[in-house]
Amino acid sequence: MTLEIHTLLAILAMAAATVLTRMSGLLLIRHVEMTKQTRTAIEAIPPAVLMAVIAPTAFATGWAETAACLVTALAARRLPMLASVAVGVATVAVLRAAGL
Repeated sequence: MTLEIHTLLAILAMAAATVLTRMSGLLLIRHVEMTKQTRTAIEAIPPAVLMAVIAPTAFATGWAETAACLVTALAARRLPMLASVAVGVATVAVLRAAGL
């Protein structure tokens, strides 16, 4: 297996963009006054991103995936993100095993 220089450069550029994006967010948030509204808005971002990622699955696949997306959305309102994803994965696995 060989690795082309263009592929390696693309991977490194994407890694750098990811790191810079995350680091800039951490640095910029230090300059934001954390009012209750600001904190609420920031806390709403992860569930919104999760829904943006799983929403296409809800509309493009079968009933098991659609139901799991709904369960994941409900879980995301109360549970941490990793737990919500785990609930969604378990739900789709159970529903698929049940034949839906």
